[in-house]
Parts: sequence; structure tokens; C-alpha cells
Amino acid sequence: MSRSYDRALTVFSPDGHLFQVDYASEAVRRGTCAVGVRGSSCVVLGVEKKSALQLQESRTVRKVAMLDDHVCIAFAGLTADGRILIDKARVECQSHRLTVEDPVSIEYITKHVAGIQQRYTQSGGVRPFGISTLIVGFDPNDTKPRLYQTEPSGIFSAWKACAIGRSSKTVREFLEKNYTDGLSREDTIKLTVKSLLEVVQTGAKNIEISVMESYGVITNLEQTEIETIVATIESEKEAEAERKRQRVAQTQAGQASMAMGGAVSGTDTPQGGAAGEGTGDAGNTGAETGAQ
Repeated sequence: MSRSYDRALTVFSPDGHLFQVDYASEAVRRGTCAVGVRGSSCVVLGVEKKSALQLQESRTVRKVAMLDDHVCIAFAGLTADGRILIDKARVECQSHRLTVEDPVSIEYITKHVAGIQQRYTQSGGVRPFGISTLIVGFDPNDTKPRLYQTEPSGIFSAWKACAIGRSSKTVREFLEKNYTDGLSREDTIKLTVKSLLEVVQTGAKNIEISVMESYGVITNLEQTEIETIVATIESEKEAEAERKRQRVAQTQAGQASMAMGGAVSGTDTPQGGAAGEGTGDAGNTGAETGAQ
């Protein structure tokens, strides 16, 4: 019976699950990691890139794309699904400009993307999109950066910092411990790179960083810039590890000193006792002499 629940998109299992949606979420968890961090005046997207093959053009392997002049998107999951969803979102951005004569707000286009994903969970003959997205940008006539996440089920929500893809739970916990409000541009970029390094073991070559600083202004960091940031982070980690080793060594030295002091005190006590015993013996000898 469980097989029919697996195959049918529109049939709930007895415990209330749509298995096809769960499988789409699993495709996201197996995808490369993507991170979004919101600063005081900018928002940063960082994604983990797969290593390009020897004869492959690396510029064609991208997980970050523009939807409009002021909206940027990153995704984790099936790349082909991401391409289709991005095309649909771009059409909506242009249609909105044509009919309303204003660019879309970040929340509006996020709702549209989430609506498409949700419709693909309740129609026969289709399957859910196997991607989650991070949508960032600035609303028209507003200087506050925006960051939204959508899921294969059609859920969307606003975030200060978020991670999707493989090991996203680990990265999200790291962000919860290290994120603070009002981050500068440099600190926002550094936090994004540090969070990606929690799961990316190959360093800067497999990291892509995009920074949106104001309406319509986006910068893709060069590889050399990312390498410099990674080197700085690694040196800071080494310095922190050295300080930790020194603290441990000092603690161990203090404990050893206390242990030696206790041993010396313990040695002195028996000596005193022996002297007392000797005095007692002498007293006994004197008593015996008097008795005689």
C-alpha cells in the first residue's frame, strides 16, 4: 500500500505526508550548500560550487542568478529545476514591469516563486521542484536589504541569515552562534565565507560570493578576493587554537603544581607523627627507668 503513496503526488499517507514532497526536500539536502546573510546595508549570497571538469567552462556552472536589476536568487538542489523556476520568475518580473510600470518587491516575487512550487505539489502529471531558494535584494525606494527562503512545499519566510542544501543544519547553528545585527559589509562577507567553510573542505576554489549593496548594485567577488578572506579566517583559527592550547597548558601546569603541593604536605605529616612516636618511646623509657 505504501507504494501507492510513493507514486501518487496528490494522495496523503495515513500519517499526513506527501512522500513526493519529502523526496523533493531530500534532493535539496543532497545538493550543494548555499548561505544568505543580511548586513546593515548589504546582503551576501555564498554558494558551494562543484569542481568543474577539466574541459568544462566553469562560468556555465553557477548557482546564483539575477531575476531583475534589484533581485538575486541562489538555490540548492536539482540544477535543471532551478533553471526552469528562474525563467518563470524572470518572466513574472518583466510582466510586472510592463503592467504596473514598477519593479517587483522582494516579497512579491518570493510569494510568486513559492506559489509556483506549491502548485506543483497538488497537480496530477507533474512533480514538485527539487530545489530550495534564497531570494535577496532591495525594494524600490528602500535601503533595507531583504532575504527570503522558499522550500519545495511552497513555504516561504524572511530571514536574517539562512542556509540551504547539504549540512544546512550545521551551518544554520553556526550562524545562530555568530550572527549579530548591524554587520558591516566586510563582516557580512567574512561570516558568509566562515559559515561555508564549515562544510566546504576544499577552500576558496569551490566558493562563490555575490554581494548586493544597494538598489541594482551587485558584485561578484573575484577568486583572489575570496582566497584572501579564507587565508585571513584560517590564520584567525590558528591563532585561536594556539591560545586555547596555551590555556590548557597553563591549567594543566596549575593542577600539577597543586598536586605536588598536596604530596609534599602529605609527606610532612607522617614525619611529625614519627617524631611524636619517638618522643613517646623516650617517655616510656624514662618511666621504665624510674620504675626500676
